[in-house]
Amino acid sequence: MKLSAETQTHEHYFEQLMRIDCPMTKLDAFSDPRLAPFGRILRASGLDELPQIFNVLCGEMSLVGSRPCTPNEFAHYEPWQRERVNGLPGLTGYWQVNGKNKTTFNEMIAMDLFYLKNMSILLDLKIMLKTCAVIAGQLFESRTAAQPGRQGGSPRSQTTILQTLAESAPKI
Repeated sequence: MKLSAETQTHEHYFEQLMRIDCPMTKLDAFSDPRLAPFGRILRASGLDELPQIFNVLCGEMSLVGSRPCTPNEFAHYEPWQRERVNGLPGLTGYWQVNGKNKTTFNEMIAMDLFYLKNMSILLDLKIMLKTCAVIAGQLFESRTAAQPGRQGGSPRSQTTILQTLAESAPKI
């Protein structure tokens, strides 16, 4: 992201994803203007997550676990969804390697809860190994989406979310 990028666009977008039963496509798929040059590649490769390794070393995060959520996101969770934060957040996780941008918000929550109930060293190893393949796939998708005339994700769901977001955005 660009320095001092506004966050309201992401917050409104995520609130829509929580309400609408559609895949959780990243705003990157829409050529998010808040992305810095080469930001799409950094995000697709996961290199933007590298600084979080310091959080892992400090014991604030794990290698495998649920993705951390923002306080604004957590404030909109239903009680059953809040259970996903009962474990350490992770750099990668069950949801990231089993659908990520192709799943709905509630499917993500269900996968995070599944992981918390079934945590084991073997499951963590499987997730870490699968992460490499998923990152390679994301890099390929990012490269394809960046080509002229192509756009990542489902056009129908993206259009629906963007229209809903535009309609609910505060007028300036």
